Amino acid sequence: MSGTRPFRLAINGYGRIGRCFLRALHESPCRDRLRVVAINEPAALESIAYLTRFDSTHGRFPWPVELQGQSLVVDGEAIAVSHETTPEAVDWRGLGVDLVVECSGRYGDRAGLERFLAAGCPRLLLSHPANGAADVDATIVYGINHETLTGGERIVSNASCTTNAVVPVLDLLAREIGVEHVLLTTLHSVMNDQPLTDGYHHADLRRTRSAMQSIIPVSTGLARGVERLLPRLAGRVQAKAIRVPTANVSAIDMVVDAGRPVAADEVNRLLAGAAAGPWQKLLAYTADPHASIDFNHDPHSAIIDGSQTRLAGQHMLNLLLWFDNEWGFANRMLDVACHWRGVMR
Repeated sequence: MSGTRPFRLAINGYGRIGRCFLRALHESPCRDRLRVVAINEPAALESIAYLTRFDSTHGRFPWPVELQGQSLVVDGEAIAVSHETTPEAVDWRGLGVDLVVECSGRYGDRAGLERFLAAGCPRLLLSHPANGAADVDATIVYGINHETLTGGERIVSNASCTTNAVVPVLDLLAREIGVEHVLLTTLHSVMNDQPLTDGYHHADLRRTRSAMQSIIPVSTGLARGVERLLPRLAGRVQAKAIRVPTANVSAIDMVVDAGRPVAADEVNRLLAGAAAGPWQKLLAYTADPHASIDFNHDPHSAIIDGSQTRLAGQHMLNLLLWFDNEWGFANRMLDVACHWRGVMR
């Protein structure tokens, strides 16, 4: 985009990812290029301000947060707040926004997403996968295909936190050792579509059960998301997901049928080299004896735990990836927004 003025952003849906996005922006070098000028969230303004200031997972917001009329003032910058429940009810054009970050998770098909465009939103970045590839102009995993953005796109998906975690690792393995098949098991922290005690929260009967008392299998579109980004693996990926009673930080247990004989040390050196070199923003590597809480507020898409790398025979490789499913993903959304801004004219 020509000129030096900050890219004006609005956040639609100010839940876990919406608040992490704002907080991550204030911790990011992108802050001089991106500015949040509007938030649309049905919750009360006082609650919005309170949950911006205090977060049980990521701690206190390090900058001052105040209320001024119907605006949230964050570190001296006023953010207009509306409380609408439909895209059409928000005056996106009047707000002068360049991009709406859609974090409500309520819209997944083209017809629903184009409601934002018809209401005056010039561009949309989703914090979730679209229902199908044709429902968006592009699905982006930063570091893998962000350079395909031309600036002409109107609706872009940032994929999912799990897709962002596994795709860089699988892309590297596919290029260096070959991938015949892969089985992904996500051990995911609880989410707000689960109740604290048994209740009528979801059509999926398992998600009616208490999030903090059980390990709960749930459905996942991760295999479809991986194949969308890495089409050469089409038909070779299976995935399942299990919710575990922790508030944040998740893990992926990855089983790979390698295309050639490999050794655990070779794979660890490959992954450690990528984390120390070209993908240091996306990946980290450790061999220390970690627990999940150690990666709370970690901005990487995935952290490879080399201490857990295993081989059965010479081809069946098992890896463990940690990732902060909130913070890492919010930082990749920032990266995509910042890069997208740079290619616009």
